[in-house]
Parts: sequence; structure tokens; C-alpha cells
Amino acid sequence: MEKAAWSSDLESIPVGLYEKALPKDLSWQQRLLLTRQTGFDFLEISIDDTDERIARLEWTSSERRSLRSQVDQTGVRIQSLSLSAHRRYPLGSSSPRIRTKALDIFKKSIDLAVELGIRYLLIGGAEDYYQEVDQNSKERFLETLGEGFQWASGAGLMLALENWDIQINTMPRVMEYVSYFNSPWFQTYTDLGNLIYAGVDVVSQLSIVEGHIAALHVKDTLPGQLRYVTPGEGAVPFVDAFEKLASMGFQSPVVLELWTEEFPDAVELVREGGAFIRSKMKEGWQRHQNKSS
Repeated sequence: MEKAAWSSDLESIPVGLYEKALPKDLSWQQRLLLTRQTGFDFLEISIDDTDERIARLEWTSSERRSLRSQVDQTGVRIQSLSLSAHRRYPLGSSSPRIRTKALDIFKKSIDLAVELGIRYLLIGGAEDYYQEVDQNSKERFLETLGEGFQWASGAGLMLALENWDIQINTMPRVMEYVSYFNSPWFQTYTDLGNLIYAGVDVVSQLSIVEGHIAALHVKDTLPGQLRYVTPGEGAVPFVDAFEKLASMGFQSPVVLELWTEEFPDAVELVREGGAFIRSKMKEGWQRHQNKSS
């Protein structure tokens, strides 16, 4: 008997929140509790290119245990780590010194993720963010990415390459690396808003990564405007995208990505954004079910 295709269960898909959506000057306990209070299931921590967040890689064992304890106490997981520090220290840099620093950040981020119980680590999709790239840049990026892949896969941590705003900005480009490593430990971190910014069709791009989406970033964007677009006021076809994902049997975490940590009304914006995304997910899944019945 032919087995029916897997059918996605919307109710079991967790929706997480990017750390930079919440007010910046919070304790970890406050941040975790607010994540739950604003309607989210988990938090995504950031290691970006600022000295402040890169310094988290030097947390002592005691500091790491303390954060794990707060996760246990609040019941709110830190499930993913967004590693964008490689924007400043590119894996594909022509400078051996910078690549050494990039690999150090990579290794320490993997170690931190493992110690905090994080399940997957986002890698930014750019060989050398601030430079023009050539074949040599791509080869250097692949070589250093491979070292990180060995460390992560050996630790049982998934790497997920995100389509960024430049360079590796479409799903065919991301899939070049997924196909190269050909491993369950290396998948895509698909960003709907970045696809709009890249000027490509979101729904057809999703078909390209079917079965390879480790997690999904959701934010609204406009052509030429990558950040600070209120969900629902941009060009991302959320319902169409979620309908497509439902038809693909999508069953991965979803993360709302906002940069509202300096906004006085950040908490309300987060609450509204989360409600908007959940409503569009429900609408997309319902549309798929109606067409399938």
C-alpha cells in the first residue's frame, strides 16, 4: 500500500522570538519571562558583530550554568543561536588574521550553544559581507565553513545557513552549500523577508528548499527596506508562503525577527507581531486544508 505524504501539524510548530525584539536592558530572567508573556514558545539568542555580544563567548562556566538554571526555572528555552558576528569577521576574508578570528568565534559559538542546550545555530549567508567577492572568497568561505561544520556535527548541533541580504541571498545559493555537505547537520535557515529584499518570488523559492528548512525567520520587508517594517505593512506574502509551507509538510520552528530593542513600546510591538504571525500561519494552513479537502 502506498503511504500517504506527511501532513503538517500547525499546533505543534513552536514560534520563537529573536532576542533583539525585546528591550535591551533586561536581565535574562526578565527576557525569558517576557518571551512567554508576549505569546512565544522560545527565545533566539544573538551573537552579533558588537563587542558586547561577542563577549558572551567568554562567559565563565558559572555564568553559563546560571543561564541554564534560569531557562529551567522559567520553562522558556533558548532554542537557537543567531551568529552574525561573521559580518565583521568574515569566514571568506582574504586576511588570514581575520579568518583565524572568525574560526575562533565559530568554535566558541558552537561550544556556547552546546552548553546552553541550543539545538541549531544560524550562519549568515555572506562570504565576505563588506567586500566584493570572487571565486577565491567563495573557496575560503567554504573551507572555513567546513571546519565549523565538522565541529558542530561532531557535537550534534545543526548548522543552518540563512539567505542574507547580499551574496548568498537566494535559496538556490543556500542549497549549493546544503548539497555540498549533504548532511542532516547542515540545512537552511530560510528568511521570508530577505527573499523579498532580494527581489525574488517567495513561494517558488520555498519549493527549492523543501525538506531542508531547519527553521524559518519571519519578518516583513519592502524592496529596499530590510528592517523596521511593521508586520503586515510590507511586501511579504505571509498567507501564500504559509500555505506553501503547509503543502510541503513543513514542521520546523518559526522565529519572529524584529529589531525593536531600543523602542519604548517594544513589548507591545512584539505582542502584536506575534499575534499577527500566528494568525497568518493559521490562515495559510487553513487555505491549504480547504484546497486539499
